[in-house]
Amino acid sequence: MADPALLPQLAKLLGPKAFTNDASELAPWLSDWRGRVHGRAAAMLSPATTAEVQAIVRMCAAAGQPLTLQGGNSGQCAGATPDGSGDMLLLSLRRMNRIRRLDVDAQLLFADAGMILANAHDAASAQGLRFPLTLGGKGSATLGGLVATNAGGTQVLRHGSMRALTRGLEVVLADGSLLDVMTPLTKDNQGPDPKQIFIGGEGAFGIVTGVTLALCPAVSEHGVGWMSVATPDAALTALRRMTSELGQMLEGFEILPDAALTHVLAHIPGTRRPIATAGPWHILVEAVGDGAGVALETALASRMAERIASDATIAASEAQVADFWRIRDSISEAERAIGPAMQHDISVPVDAMPDFLTKVPAELAGQFADVTCLAFGHLGDGNVHFHVRPPQGSDANAWIGAHGSDVARAVYVAAIARGGSLSAEHGIGRSKLAIFGELGDPVRIAILRGLKSALDPQRLLNPGVLIPD
Repeated sequence: MADPALLPQLAKLLGPKAFTNDASELAPWLSDWRGRVHGRAAAMLSPATTAEVQAIVRMCAAAGQPLTLQGGNSGQCAGATPDGSGDMLLLSLRRMNRIRRLDVDAQLLFADAGMILANAHDAASAQGLRFPLTLGGKGSATLGGLVATNAGGTQVLRHGSMRALTRGLEVVLADGSLLDVMTPLTKDNQGPDPKQIFIGGEGAFGIVTGVTLALCPAVSEHGVGWMSVATPDAALTALRRMTSELGQMLEGFEILPDAALTHVLAHIPGTRRPIATAGPWHILVEAVGDGAGVALETALASRMAERIASDATIAASEAQVADFWRIRDSISEAERAIGPAMQHDISVPVDAMPDFLTKVPAELAGQFADVTCLAFGHLGDGNVHFHVRPPQGSDANAWIGAHGSDVARAVYVAAIARGGSLSAEHGIGRSKLAIFGELGDPVRIAILRGLKSALDPQRLLNPGVLIPD
């Protein structure tokens, strides 16, 4: 149990604004974003400064008190959800939401880890710049959480994930000491780059309190197009040719089956089919930069002339651009409207993605009678979102409880067999911990365990997350 002597000390340190053990105030933060994993906590701590985080960690280290770390609580794998013991303290960084500095000339944003992604977008935009990573949860996801999970999104094709965009970090370690590598250095040859340990580390090795992010110029022009293709192989051919033609202009290349579009049209008000052709596969493509609209239109026309695409169009207005992206961003919401589904986030080499999209749904339907599979994702970076819906007419939640782990194992085995990963952009968290221990590379897991032992020997930071026992 949480040390009863520790809680009054923390309450005194933080004051009533930043310390609570009131059950009603804690309740919204004790479940994961999907509402499937539920935990308990003795109290929630909400520091406003790095110094306060250090003081909290020192006190908890002295008492042997474990902490669950939380940003926007928008993760997909319950990595920010406390366990059910009630022994945890929940450390929330949401009050640490300041811009420390925005260097327009160097195109760098220095910010607290609790800053909301959408607010970072707005701050960069006000200076004629942008932070080129976005995702559906941008209104709640925090920068520290995005670092901790090495988040991706729809612009990874051009700009990379958070690992590529993070130039510096400030990290409180498990003993309360501070690693400050916020200042970006192009050349710093003092051994391996320590910040890389914490990007994708899910809070298991240290608490990210500050971030330095790379910005880029605001988009001068963009073009967004939609095309239909017969197969994922045709989509890959289109990607390869458009990468050659558009170069660095090509920023997004999303693939979805006609079934996904049909679900969105049926369940998301105000959406409509971008082109008349029904599919069976659709591509949403975006290019940015001077002349991007004309270049994309030419590339789409070339795919039509080559008979790679059966139909294509380019958005004629910003409203239409928003409509196209709304379809892509609403697939999961439309799936939820149909009923519960098992959602899997995996990656495979880009060249293997057509094979995965074509074969694995049929393989799963053969293994689990009458399930419905929906596979879509970021073709440009090999990220597949793979949804499996229980048989129609079944008690969906009961079916998932009985068969969900076997379904997940089958999906992950199929990805790993193709040289892929059982987690593309959502992390391991609590939800994938057991299957990661079963299917993950034992050498990789041994490295993670070694890092944990070195950096957090008491196992106080996010225990039960990322690292299998």
